[in-house]
Amino acid sequence: MLMANTATDTSTNHLAGDFWGGLAAMLVALPSAIAFGVTIFSPLGTSFAAQGALAGIIGATALGLVASYLGGTNRLITAPCAPAAAVLSAFAIQMMQEGTAPETILLMMAVTGLLCAALQITFGVIGVGRLIKYMPYPVVSGYLSGVGLIIILSQIPKLLGVAKGVPLWHALVSPGTWNWTGIAVGTVTAAVMLLAPRLTKRVPAAILGLGAGVLTYFLFGLADASLLAVRGNPLVIGQLGGSDAGFLDTVSARWKGIGGLDLSLIAQLFVPALTLAVLLSIDTLKTCVVLDSLTRSRHDSNRELIGQGLGNLASTLAGGVPGAGTMGATLVNISSGATTRTSGLIEGVLALVAFLALGSLIAWIPIASLAAILIVIGVRMFDLSSLHLLRSRSTVLDFVVIVSVVAVAETVSLIAASATGIALAVMLFIRENVSSTCVRRKTHGNQAFSKQVRPPEERAILEQLGTRTAVFELQGSLFFGTTDQLFTALEPELKTCTYMILDMRRVQSVDVTAAHMLQQVEDMLYERGAWLIFSQMPRSVPSGQNVAGFVREMGLAVPERHAHVVDELDDALEWVENRILAEARDALVSAAPLELREIELFRGRKPETLVDLEAVMEKRSLKAGERIFSLGDTGDELFLIRRGAVRIMLPVGENQYHHLATFHRGVIFGEMSFLDHDARSADAVTETDTDLYVLSRAKFDAISEAHRKLAMSLLAGLARMLAVRLRYTNAELRAVQAS
Repeated sequence: MLMANTATDTSTNHLAGDFWGGLAAMLVALPSAIAFGVTIFSPLGTSFAAQGALAGIIGATALGLVASYLGGTNRLITAPCAPAAAVLSAFAIQMMQEGTAPETILLMMAVTGLLCAALQITFGVIGVGRLIKYMPYPVVSGYLSGVGLIIILSQIPKLLGVAKGVPLWHALVSPGTWNWTGIAVGTVTAAVMLLAPRLTKRVPAAILGLGAGVLTYFLFGLADASLLAVRGNPLVIGQLGGSDAGFLDTVSARWKGIGGLDLSLIAQLFVPALTLAVLLSIDTLKTCVVLDSLTRSRHDSNRELIGQGLGNLASTLAGGVPGAGTMGATLVNISSGATTRTSGLIEGVLALVAFLALGSLIAWIPIASLAAILIVIGVRMFDLSSLHLLRSRSTVLDFVVIVSVVAVAETVSLIAASATGIALAVMLFIRENVSSTCVRRKTHGNQAFSKQVRPPEERAILEQLGTRTAVFELQGSLFFGTTDQLFTALEPELKTCTYMILDMRRVQSVDVTAAHMLQQVEDMLYERGAWLIFSQMPRSVPSGQNVAGFVREMGLAVPERHAHVVDELDDALEWVENRILAEARDALVSAAPLELREIELFRGRKPETLVDLEAVMEKRSLKAGERIFSLGDTGDELFLIRRGAVRIMLPVGENQYHHLATFHRGVIFGEMSFLDHDARSADAVTETDTDLYVLSRAKFDAISEAHRKLAMSLLAGLARMLAVRLRYTNAELRAVQAS
C-alpha cells in the first residue's frame, strides 16, 4: 500500500511539474509564435497580418501536440521559430518582387512546409540525424547569426511603422515616414523585455514586454481615439482570419488550389524546403544537445527528427507555420518543474485554450510590440562569443567562415548561405586534416628490428644493411588533401631504399586519390626492383571503411608487382630481415674461401702463430648435401667455415628434422664435442659447396703448450659463442611456452 501511494504521489508531482512547465512554456512560445506568423504573412499585405498571427497560434498548438508526443525527448518544447520565419518571409518577399499573386505564394509556402516535413522524416529514417548535429560550430554560428540579422532587418520597418514597400535603407533616412506611436510602443516592449529578467524570473520576459507594449498602446489611445478601432488600424494585428471569409474557408481553398500548381513550380520549391529542413533540424538538435547536458539525459536524434517532421506536417496541414525545438521555451519548461514530454502536450493544449479564450484580445496586440520582441530575439541569436576567434591566428579562418555565411545570407539568400555553409564545412575538414602530418614517425631498418632473436653476426649484417629499409608509420586520413604531403615524405626514400614499409595501424581512411598515389609509389619501387610492404591495415575504422579491402580493390599490394601485405609491423620487419640476410648469405657463399687471419677470432694474431695453427689444421672441401657428422657420432673436431653454408639439424623422427641453425662463412661449429669429448648432438650437412678448417682436440692440446695465449683466446671465443646460442635457445623456449 505504501509503495502504491508513493508511486501515485510521484506521478502527481510529475504531472504538476509538467503542467506548470507547459504553462510557462506556452507563455513564452505563444507571443513569439504570433510574431513569427505575422512576419511570414505580412509581406503579402497588411490584410494578411491577422491570418499570420492565427497561423502562428495553430503552429504552436499542432507542434506542441504532435512533435512533443512523437519526438520522444522529455521536456523539449517545439514551436514556430526564427529560422522558419526568416526563410519563409524571405521567400515571400522574393515572390512578391517577382509579381506572384499572394494567394499563389500562400500555396507555395504550404507546399514548402510539406516538403520540409517530408525531408525531416526522411532524415530521421535514413539516420541523418547523427550527422546534422555534427555540423561544424562556425557554420551553425553563421547560420544563426544570419537568420538573426534577417529577422532584425525585416522587423525594423514594422517597428518604424513605414508604409509597405518602402526600402529599408530609405525608411531609415526618412524620419518623416515614421509612426512615432508604434516606435514608442516597440521601444517600451523591448526595454521591458530586456530589463524583466533582472526584476523577476517567475513571469517570462516576452509576456512582460508584450503586456507593457499593449498597455503603452492603450495609453496613447486615451489621447488619440483612432487608435481604439480595430478595423483598418495598421498598428494592431486586427481580427483573426484576415479576410471576410473564415479562416477554415481560407485554408480549405488553399488546399484545393494546391492541385492546380504546376509540377515544375513545385520542383523549384525543393531547395527552399531543403534549406528550411536543415535549419529546423539543426535548431532542434542543438536544443536537444543543450537539454541533454542540463538533465543528464540522452536524446534519440533520428526519432526526434521524425517527430519534428510529423509535427511540421500536422502544422502545415492545419494551416500553421513550421517550427523546431526552441531553446527559450524549453529552458523555461525545465526551470518550471517539467520532467516528461507531457509538458509539451500541455503547452500545445494551453496555446489552443489561450487562442479560444483570448482570441478577441489578441486582435489588439500592436505589430510594433511583436516587431520589438523579434528584434530582441534576433539580437540574441548573434553569437557574440565567436569574436574570441579573432584573438588567435589559428582560429581566424573559423571567424571568416562565420562572416562569410552571414554575408551570403544577407546579400543572396539563406538558400545560398546553406550551400556556402556546406562548402565551408568541407574546407574546414580539409584544413584540419592537412594541417596535421599524416606521417607520425619515420625510421630505418638499422633503428627498428623485429622481435626475432638473431646471432651477433646476423645482427651486424642487419645494422650494416638496415639503411636499405625505410619504415613509415602513417596516421589520420589519407585523402586528396594529404596526398601531396605524403608523397613528399616518401619521395626521398623512393630513390634509395630496397624495402619500404607503410605501417597503417593509425590510418582512419583512404580515398581514391591517395590509393592512386600509393599505386604510383608501388610502380616506382617495382621499376627499381624494390618492395612496398603494407602492415596492419585496418579492416574497420570509425568511418566504417574496410581499408584493407579497399586497398586490394584498388589493385594495390599485388605480389607480382613487388608488393606485400602482412598483419603486424613485426612480421614486416622479420620478412625484410630474412630477405636481407638471405642475400648476404648468397654473397658469402659465392665469396672466396677465408684465410685463417681473416676469421674474426684470429684477427691480430702474430703471423708465425697463425702459421703454426694452420699447420695442425686440416683443410677440407665438401660438395653441397654432404654430411659432416651425424647425431651420436664420435669425434672431437672443431670446424671453421671458410666458404659456403652448413645446416645444423636435429632428428625428431623417421625422416623428420628440426632446423636448429644455419652457419655461414667465418662461423665455428662442433664446439660441444670439442669441449666435452662426448658424441655429436645433431647432424651437420652442407647446404652449398663448402670449405672448412678442421681442428682436432688432440692437435689443439699439442699446440696449446707453445701458444697458451692463442689457446685461451680460442676457448674464450667458444665460451662467448655458446653463451649467445644458449640465450637464443632460451628465447625459443619462452616463445614455445607462450604459444
